[in-house]
Amino acid sequence: MSPPTRRLQKEASELLTTQASPSIHAAPVADNLFDWHFTIAGPPAPSPYAGGLYHGRIVLPAAYPLRPPSFRFLTPSGRFEINREICLSISGHHEESWQPAWGIRTALLAIRSYMDAEANGQVGGLDVSGEARREYARLSRGWACEACGESNERVMEGWREVCRDAGKCDDGDEDRDDTGQKDQTAGPAPTPEATAEPTTSAAPTSAPQPPRQCDTSGPSAARQERPVTPRPQGQSSDGQWLDRAIIGVLLALVFMILRSFANVDD
Repeated sequence: MSPPTRRLQKEASELLTTQASPSIHAAPVADNLFDWHFTIAGPPAPSPYAGGLYHGRIVLPAAYPLRPPSFRFLTPSGRFEINREICLSISGHHEESWQPAWGIRTALLAIRSYMDAEANGQVGGLDVSGEARREYARLSRGWACEACGESNERVMEGWREVCRDAGKCDDGDEDRDDTGQKDQTAGPAPTPEATAEPTTSAAPTSAPQPPRQCDTSGPSAARQERPVTPRPQGQSSDGQWLDRAIIGVLLALVFMILRSFANVDD
């Protein structure tokens, strides 16, 4: 069994057991460990996505976890374009910022927490009104994935029942009506946890920073710095004294030569 396959089997098992969360459901499609579907609950109120349930797809590279997965949303949300790979620092658009110790659960928690940020030219991002996003959130519960064959609401209802039976408490913001009102008192926001794989022990285990978004509004804003030519330093007092001494010696030699010629003429 290859290391990527072993890692993905471990993550799939943990997402169903020790790392199960009522706000996140993710699993491989059929027997393909490199193609997953996920359903996440929208961020808590006053977010316009509160009460929404959003379905998407994860495609994992053969070199995972050394290379990051790619994410795309299939449910209309008003935040991300449908079926287009999104650009965040935890996705395939930013391999330089990905850490192998992160996992699918960590990435989904980061994406969920970042939904409230504006797109501002992000690849795969949308800028629409809050009212439109609230309407998308209301409609998202009945949205059904053709591959999965169930609505988001049916998927999450069944998943939360599994979590309750396993003793997994709600994160505090899952059970909402369509207006985003909580049915229970909210608890602290979940903290992304990094899942380290033994085969990647050299990887850092820090939690990811808030994901960065790609900007397509123009060329890179980074300025190219011109090389700075160092200014010649002024001569020290010792150097000036040495120059004067050399000039004095040369003048003395010239004087002595001229004097010797004068004596010869006499």
